[in-house]
Amino acid sequence: MLLVLVLLYLLVTIGIGLLAARRVKNTADFAVAGRHLPLMMIVTLTFATWFGSELVLGIPARFMKDGLGGIVEDPFGAGTCLILVGLFIAGRLYRMDLLTISDYYRTRYGSFVEVFCSVIIMVSYLGWVSAQVTALGVVFNLLTHGAISIPWGMVMGVISILAYTLLGGMWSVAVTDFIQMIVLIVGLLVLAFFAADMAGGTAPVLDLARHRDLFRFWPEPTWHDGLVFFASAITMMLGSIPQQDVFQRVMSARTVRAAIFGPVIGGMMYIAFAAVPIFLVATALIIMPTETAALIKDDPQKVLPTLVMEKMPFVMQVIFFGALLSAIKSCASATLLAPTTTFVENILRHFVRMDDRRTLLAMRLAVLVFAAIVLAYAILMQGTSIYEMVSGAYQAPLVGAFVPLVCGLYWSRATTQGGIWSVVLGVTVWLLFMFVPGWNGIFPQQLAGLLASLFGMVAGSLLPQWIRPVHGHVPVFEGSDA
Repeated sequence: MLLVLVLLYLLVTIGIGLLAARRVKNTADFAVAGRHLPLMMIVTLTFATWFGSELVLGIPARFMKDGLGGIVEDPFGAGTCLILVGLFIAGRLYRMDLLTISDYYRTRYGSFVEVFCSVIIMVSYLGWVSAQVTALGVVFNLLTHGAISIPWGMVMGVISILAYTLLGGMWSVAVTDFIQMIVLIVGLLVLAFFAADMAGGTAPVLDLARHRDLFRFWPEPTWHDGLVFFASAITMMLGSIPQQDVFQRVMSARTVRAAIFGPVIGGMMYIAFAAVPIFLVATALIIMPTETAALIKDDPQKVLPTLVMEKMPFVMQVIFFGALLSAIKSCASATLLAPTTTFVENILRHFVRMDDRRTLLAMRLAVLVFAAIVLAYAILMQGTSIYEMVSGAYQAPLVGAFVPLVCGLYWSRATTQGGIWSVVLGVTVWLLFMFVPGWNGIFPQQLAGLLASLFGMVAGSLLPQWIRPVHGHVPVFEGSDA
């Protein structure tokens, strides 16, 4: 019965997404919803994009092992990223009327930086989207008590997302995300109140967390631990800023006000609401202490699903899996769309001449191909924690794409040569620290790459210009009438 209700919910969301797809008439409609979305939908879009499987399953699992200090990257870093985007980035980019974040690199530094950053951005999405696909596989496996294997659950999940994303693009994502966020917020809050009652109230849960030292945030006062903590904090805080999914939400806004305030409100909501699944998992320490202790050692990601399936009534199970699927599908659909639009607009366009109609067709085909690649990658990476898959995805944009974006917007002396040196040095040093034995143990690889990228930008821009400054042309795509 539970599986039937969950499948029914999936069919309803697919139907809503297909209805929204009727509004897609051209490329701008598909990629940025024709730039017609109001503030409320920008808030839900930014919130939903971040609120995926890692927040429901991955972050609570990490919290149970390492406390608040272990989740500085996400949700604290991720939520702060959205706030920074709204305050310092959104307004400037929105007024430029671009389709992708890589369009900015083309206009500011030329095609080399555009293509280089596009590849970085596309590769980074493998980890994030794969995490959502993995979570979908786990959900179907749990719902069928193992009758559907995790890989086949992944396949079913990908098909359910493609059903509307392939046709409706951002319009379908925006409308389904709005519905799914209502289900997610209401569902998790109901579960939290029910779990608190089972645990004897909020106070015993908080007292137990304090007793286990789970509220410890700051690292040990040593040079190495401080560096690792700082590097973890900035990975998603800064590495997520030059990402296409964030940019698409900004550019989908109806007004510059919505583009600015949408990410700010969404980021604050994300950080605040992250406490709910963390609290739910903490209640498990009281409700089922023996099982929780065993799961923390084996697979902490299973604590919350096990709590719901074994200790809560049927209605709560329906609510939980509805909320979980809402989180996963909203995040997966958004992050599936981002790399594909980047590929078509900023890589394929250099080799194939396309009008608006062909560009739209290419984006839909790219969504299909990328979904297949992500599915294969998720199956290959089976066993990797969801939190690690998500957090590891943002080191590449941090070391390669962040500095050129910020310096291009705020430093008038940034040049094409500086942009090229920045991306090349940043990625090269990052890879060296990643693969040379012992280097990452001395200094965090993403921080080394970020510093190298900054050095490349400053030195390349101030030294004599051996590379001629280039400013590329970007086609303008207009959405259809709302």
